[in-house]
Amino acid sequence: MSSVWRKKPISAFHAEAGKSELKRILTKWGLTSLGIGAIIGGGIFTLTGIAAHDHAGPALALSFVIAGIGCLFASLCYAEFASVLPVEGSAYAYAYGTVGELFAWFIGWNLILEYMMGATTVAVAWSGYFSKLLHMFGLHIPDWLNNDPITYGGFAFNLPAFLITWLVTGILIKGIKEAASTNNLIVVLKVAVVLFVIIAGAFYVNPENWTPFIPAEQPILDAMGNPTGDVNFGFGGVLTAATIVFFAYIGFDAVSTQAGEAINPKKDVPFAIIASLVICTILYILVSLVLTGMVPYSTLDLKAPVASAFSGAGISWAVYPITIAAVAGLTSVMLVMMLGQTRIFFGMAKDGLLPRGIFGALHPKFKTPYKSTILVGLIVSIVAAVTPINNISEMCSMGTLLAFSMVCLAVLILRKREPDLERPYRTPMVNIIAPLGVLFNIFLMTQVRIHTWYAFIIWGTLGVIVYFLYSKRNSNLEKGAQ
Repeated sequence: MSSVWRKKPISAFHAEAGKSELKRILTKWGLTSLGIGAIIGGGIFTLTGIAAHDHAGPALALSFVIAGIGCLFASLCYAEFASVLPVEGSAYAYAYGTVGELFAWFIGWNLILEYMMGATTVAVAWSGYFSKLLHMFGLHIPDWLNNDPITYGGFAFNLPAFLITWLVTGILIKGIKEAASTNNLIVVLKVAVVLFVIIAGAFYVNPENWTPFIPAEQPILDAMGNPTGDVNFGFGGVLTAATIVFFAYIGFDAVSTQAGEAINPKKDVPFAIIASLVICTILYILVSLVLTGMVPYSTLDLKAPVASAFSGAGISWAVYPITIAAVAGLTSVMLVMMLGQTRIFFGMAKDGLLPRGIFGALHPKFKTPYKSTILVGLIVSIVAAVTPINNISEMCSMGTLLAFSMVCLAVLILRKREPDLERPYRTPMVNIIAPLGVLFNIFLMTQVRIHTWYAFIIWGTLGVIVYFLYSKRNSNLEKGAQ
């Protein structure tokens, strides 16, 4: 069993980074744009309503601060690893070089939940916003072509979700330059709209709506009117809201999957990880302050809080650019998520843990892992089109939180094991930052529903079975040992 804990030598990662087969064209600002493209999506346009209306009130801004600090712990650890191991495998590669092969495989397996299943949920959300946008212009898609079977109550095929997935797939096959250019245009659009929300909304802020900033704690009652033991509002409500809005930050780690296409990965990837997270945190805090200042938090619409705040303030025309930005924002999130998934598969295939003929094959002209991209597009499009996915978003979060926890733990392990290793970027106060990152992300994992844990355990068990049936026997380290 000791072989399942074998580690890939750090020197092997450096050798691979020096002869990457992918095109290196991404600058530090191009990488930062990819990070912003992955982070700012539907979350800011939807989660803010639930978190403010039901849990935090005007203190939603404080919830974003707490969630942002928690993500910052993980981002600082990601940044150090990205400088030490400038390869495209992200948390999978970091685990392979520090903890061992089985754990690395398990992380890579669960990153499917973050990237591929994350892209699936985003495709369905994109479909909803796109249909709303069409409705604004008097157009309508039949319900059976724009829903999942459970919602519709019979046969349904989510055509918009299916089509946007294949459009993104085509862009990704064409090349990283095209993908990055598309993302840059979308990022400019949605950041412009977010800035519009902040600047225009600031003129309609009524400070009285911020009082009290933290509403008094209220016990949650069951159907019989008895206290459940949980509370809304108060500082407990602020923490609950922080666990909700945390998922609006998911995506900054996708920057680390692009190390193989970065011009100077040792310096630029760490910069982009931290910069994208800090920029988005500032924007999130300002948006939350504006929304809860424009209208009383109790009047925010749960599904479209930004649009409802502007409607409530008498600026109904703003709903159009806000909805357009949501559609564009979700498109770029899909693009970066699917891009990240194919690069993780590519890294695992290079190590022999996945079939190289499928996941490691590069297009002769575009130099992209085209077979893997087509496979990811096929799975995402079918699942988004025909499968009820009510709980997949929580599964996506579980995979993300596990990866964040592992990276924070692994950076400590590598510091102890190889203290003299060259580190172009070093996590500050690592003995404090890394443990806090582990504890914060494990705490958030304990907040998900028990049914999600059951599904997560089943998924993980399936991954371990695949490892012992295929990956362990075909690993490059196994062949080298033989």
